Amino acid sequence: MTLQSRTPGTPAGPHRRRVIQGLFGAGAGALAMPALAACGGGAASDPKTVTFGSNGADATPKKAYAAVTDAFEKDSKLTVRTNTVDHDTFQKSISTYLQGTPDDVFTWFAGYRMQYFAKKGLATPIDDVWETIGAGYSDAAKQLSKGEDGKYYFVPLYNYPWAVFYRKSVFQQYGYEIPVTWSQFTALVKQMKKDGLSPIASGYGGGDIWSILGAFDYLNLRANGCDFHMSLMRGQVSWTDKRTARTIDLWRELTPYYQKGAGGRSWQDAAQSLLDKKSGMAIIGLFLGQQVTDESLRSDIDFFPFPEIDPAYGQDTVEAPTDGFMLSRKPKNPDAARAFLEFLGGAKAENLYMGVDPSNVAVNSAADTGSYNALQKKSAQLIAGAKHITQFGDRDSDPGFISTVVEPGFTEWLNHPDDGSALLKKIESQRSRFFTA
Repeated sequence: MTLQSRTPGTPAGPHRRRVIQGLFGAGAGALAMPALAACGGGAASDPKTVTFGSNGADATPKKAYAAVTDAFEKDSKLTVRTNTVDHDTFQKSISTYLQGTPDDVFTWFAGYRMQYFAKKGLATPIDDVWETIGAGYSDAAKQLSKGEDGKYYFVPLYNYPWAVFYRKSVFQQYGYEIPVTWSQFTALVKQMKKDGLSPIASGYGGGDIWSILGAFDYLNLRANGCDFHMSLMRGQVSWTDKRTARTIDLWRELTPYYQKGAGGRSWQDAAQSLLDKKSGMAIIGLFLGQQVTDESLRSDIDFFPFPEIDPAYGQDTVEAPTDGFMLSRKPKNPDAARAFLEFLGGAKAENLYMGVDPSNVAVNSAADTGSYNALQKKSAQLIAGAKHITQFGDRDSDPGFISTVVEPGFTEWLNHPDDGSALLKKIESQRSRFFTA
């Protein structure tokens, strides 16, 4: 096995894109787990203790966070009490958790996801923290960390790009060239199919329906540009717009070259087919590498940016979801919590985390990249060269809209792809339920 096995009943793979229905509404409260909702209470009367709510329950991130908190405790002489909850439960419970007695500092996501809770008054501005850490971050990272009011609410830790992954030995075996344009890409998938490969690995069975968003996002970004894509994600333009119809047309060109039976396959199984040389490519995130335990195999994995469709936009946007930390609305120990956030936003914390988890890249520009593997180095270069950075479909939009309307619509359409007009009308009919004019 080249993918790490997991215990039945545990979350599938690393803590990635899963969105929970009703995340920001009443449904979240009904699903709240006591372990998360009550974890912040009672611990913080001690001024030398800061509480930390973490969604990093998988083995690798849990070990990485432990390395970070241990170092902070040694440097600060403060104690961090970590409450670790599995990623899906954390997301199901987050709304009720933040309205109750949350931990002082908690893990969360940049962009729209952060802005939602900031706007609701469920997080504390941290402009003073950014006065200390700000020099280490790009303007793009700073923008991702601000609420709609222009204040800072988020400290980034890491990000990771989505791209088109492949095995170098497969491309060498068949003499494939890296495609840069859409015409080159479509010619490549056709040739792969002739060569007996599944051109594009795909698996969105069970809870992995989120994985299909990567292809749609990149098709829309490349065909219509970042501004239009973000307007669509924020509910500001109609889904029946001719530009969205164009994206669906492009997607339909690819569907004959998707791996068969994707609806009954997990993303890990799809990734495994890439590693087993049964599929030629996969549109996926760098977290693919977190599952690989064989270093010789890791060295054979590579990626290229999603190809250009319209030269006006080129390959100027990279999907690079950013994870980090926020300060709860009424931290029991605000001074200790801010000290912790300043440490988390520094290069030392990022070096420690990335030293354990090779599937991410540091956001702080002062972080040491000397120990990065080849995929991390290439990822950092890709992100640094991007004109625009997006967060992925279920982070850039209302997650309830994505999980209850868009994702089901996309998966149904993928089973029988047509011109997409009915699909887009169906999605558009629900837009007003989630977005105000």
